[in-house]
Amino acid sequence: MRKIKIAPFMPTEVEVNEVSANRAEIIAYPFESGYAVTLAHPLRRLILSSSIGYAPISVKIDGAAHEFDNVRGMHEDVAVFIINLKNIRFKIKDESDRVEVSYSFVGHKDITAEDLNNDKIEVVNGDLHLATLNEDAQLNFTVVISKGIGYVPSEDLESEVERDHIPLDAFFTPVRKANYKIEPILVEDNPNYEKITFDIMTDGQIGPVEAFTNALETMNKQLSVFNGVLDVNISSTPIKRGADEGELKPFLQSVDALGLSARSFNSLDRAGIKYLGELVLMSENEIRNIKNLGKKSLDEINECLEAHGYGPEFELNEVTRANLVKKLEQLN
Repeated sequence: MRKIKIAPFMPTEVEVNEVSANRAEIIAYPFESGYAVTLAHPLRRLILSSSIGYAPISVKIDGAAHEFDNVRGMHEDVAVFIINLKNIRFKIKDESDRVEVSYSFVGHKDITAEDLNNDKIEVVNGDLHLATLNEDAQLNFTVVISKGIGYVPSEDLESEVERDHIPLDAFFTPVRKANYKIEPILVEDNPNYEKITFDIMTDGQIGPVEAFTNALETMNKQLSVFNGVLDVNISSTPIKRGADEGELKPFLQSVDALGLSARSFNSLDRAGIKYLGELVLMSENEIRNIKNLGKKSLDEINECLEAHGYGPEFELNEVTRANLVKKLEQLN
């Protein structure tokens, strides 16, 4: 017999199985029927699209003017060298978003990705071949490595790189595989529950669990836009979210509580100004034109506004201004 529910069942179990250094399974259960795919599909998309990685975005090679050129003493053409370079997976060691590293190789050498390690960057696939040099060769090049997400073609990077650099297609995504499977699972003799198993593999720039947690964080941030959904007001007109009651509270102080002199308070009271927010919304010229408000009172009010943090340089954003106007209309 099916029971009446007032809320969906909450999954309670999560497991992490490290298959290898760069591969892991993340398992969660039990979900009610339909909930597993609802969560798994967008999470997979975010794992693939929003994971932060590193990629070379430009290279300058001494003696090479463009990617179809060649360098004396290097077996590979510049085009092949660039393809090899783009396949190298870097990690920036500090918190920088972008670094520039220079290299110089002289004489006979089989250069691999491991030879590019230094105090600024780390290479995670060090055995990758980059170039082969003859005994009379000298190869000097500079690479710009950037942090990013997704894929950015070289033509979109032309404005971001130096004039004498060759822009490169940048493939930032560190995730090599992100799949999931959904299986039925029994809960209290009910077979209509489901289990999600994510299978995530990265290239080593970040770990698979880090890629998963980054996707969760991205999803939470994207969904946070809906935290501002408010009930309709009395007139059934939706209020745009810009400031909640807590954020508007400082503006709703009574002018009677601002410590103004009797002369200044009386001028505001006769003008029908009851709240600090009404003064904040007014320009200095509008305040100056309040009837029977003298210069001393004007100076006192301006000093009071500044003391509360609403001096001449303070500006309300448009949404907060609109909410404040609506709230004051309701109070008045």
